[in-house]
Amino acid sequence: MANTFNQWLNRPYLFQYGFFIFFFFSTSLNYILLLNNGNFFILYIITVILLGIGFYNRSTLFLTFFTLLVVLSRYLLIPSVDANFSTLVIYIITYLLITFISASLMRYAQKVKSSNIELTSALANALDSRDSYTWHHSENVSRISLQIAKKMNLSKNLCDKIRIGGLLHDIGKIGIPENILTKRAKLSDEEYDLIKTHPIIGHDIIKHVSTFHGSGVLDIVLYHHERYDGKGYPKGLKGKNIPLVARIVAVADSFDAMISKRVYRKEYDLEYTLNELKKNKGTQFDPEIVDIFLQSFDGDGSSDSFVYRNK
Repeated sequence: MANTFNQWLNRPYLFQYGFFIFFFFSTSLNYILLLNNGNFFILYIITVILLGIGFYNRSTLFLTFFTLLVVLSRYLLIPSVDANFSTLVIYIITYLLITFISASLMRYAQKVKSSNIELTSALANALDSRDSYTWHHSENVSRISLQIAKKMNLSKNLCDKIRIGGLLHDIGKIGIPENILTKRAKLSDEEYDLIKTHPIIGHDIIKHVSTFHGSGVLDIVLYHHERYDGKGYPKGLKGKNIPLVARIVAVADSFDAMISKRVYRKEYDLEYTLNELKKNKGTQFDPEIVDIFLQSFDGDGSSDSFVYRNK
């Protein structure tokens, strides 16, 4: 229920539509059928609640104007026996309070959401700081994943989850010893097996966060190292059985890893990196996602959309 409500709050346009629908329905119903029935005043209260939530980011003048419009409709279409100017003033004050309280609550919800993303970014940066060679890696993966998602015309809500999942995709590395993460020599089989546990560690760390359930964030953390041919880890999922959000992050993660300098090698140039993505379509990566990603690069290998390295 909480996740459903949060998803609704991520779509203020639904409340905007709701405001106009309820306003039209309320005025029409009272005017045509229930002119003298005062029991339907609740429809007007719902209308201004939807107004405040849906248009929380609009000006005070905008909210006041439409609230007054609702009040006048309520005052004229549901008249009281003792209705007078004082009654109208009380209606105006009451409905304005409802509108602005609703708008304030929506602004607070959006602020909390923004603060959560900032906190997630800080956590990701703290993780990346353990290794100077992967500094900003999580931010890069998050940004590139988000750009791919937008090019795929995914919903804003899903794009937001991909953004957060990209920031947290390597959170499990917090459980990997630094001497392994920063080792210059080739990893032993035992060390590599330990590295491969980081998706499960990360999933276990954040699985208790209720807002991540069913959002795709947990899928990103757990499955971003799965391969399209089924040879990845930790579950060996194959093809479309790998969640879409994880397939997107897998492309972004590999791209940034190749284009960036690592403790054990120099960075690869852009041409080589793009060719590697092409070569591994259908084996390591979802070919459709790779094609969408590559479309953003022109013939000389440059891209206006994908900023692939922090300067």
